[in-house]
Amino acid sequence: MIPAAFDYVAPASVEDALAALAEHGDDAKIIAGGQSLLPVLRMRLNAPEMIIDLGRIESLRGVRDDGDAIVIGAMTPHAVVGSDPLVAEHASLITKAVEHLADAQIRHRGTFGGALAHADPAGDLGAPALVLGAEFVIQGAGGTRRVAADDFFVDLFETAIGEDEILTEVRIPKHTGWGAHYEKFVRVAHQWPIVAVAATVRVDGGAIAEARVGLTNMGSTPLRARGVEEALVGQPATEDAVRAAAARSTEGTNPPSDLNGDADYRRHLATVVTRRAVLAAAGG
Repeated sequence: MIPAAFDYVAPASVEDALAALAEHGDDAKIIAGGQSLLPVLRMRLNAPEMIIDLGRIESLRGVRDDGDAIVIGAMTPHAVVGSDPLVAEHASLITKAVEHLADAQIRHRGTFGGALAHADPAGDLGAPALVLGAEFVIQGAGGTRRVAADDFFVDLFETAIGEDEILTEVRIPKHTGWGAHYEKFVRVAHQWPIVAVAATVRVDGGAIAEARVGLTNMGSTPLRARGVEEALVGQPATEDAVRAAAARSTEGTNPPSDLNGDADYRRHLATVVTRRAVLAAAGG
């Protein structure tokens, strides 16, 4: 299907993009890599009068070291994030999640910030960002503010970004030396995950000293498996210990039912996938 007609502007700065957004209000849509918006336009699920393309704003691209955090520009393509040595060293969970994100073509076109702003609960980046305690830098006419990952994902396809604001960068606290793994369960390659688990752990003396575990597609937003995290601390990184902790992975979840599986099937998968992710992250 052909999208409805719309006007198009490609500002060269965040300030110009915000001005265009303010001018057109509800009639405007922001486009980053377009991997989420373009299918929506083609199916005419949304018909904005103005598309504001962020592709020319170079300040929104790149990865940099900022002391205790890695900063990723919102318009940085997934392929760049996935191959960046800073991300691999200090936030390897992001690297591993990007490896599982769609196919190579989408990884070269899609953007890190665009995927997170889209807030699809089946998206591969939400749970890793939540687990790593990311901060989202959001700019509007009134200035810049930071939103913690715990507060950023509000509901299905809904975030803390206001209608007159733009996500400019994502700050990832360094987890240097932590083991990490992203385990994704799909029926066919490059599919949205039926269930996925993001795990990063710090092992000390053979025992798990700290653990962070996130769930993908187990609710309307990415979720922290806090019960699993609590159960893992102080335990050896063994099959039996991790299996017992993983049994708590469904606490506080509300998985969907669809053609890929009902809620009970996803609850069962979550315990299995959590065990695999944590063992891989711990090197077990």
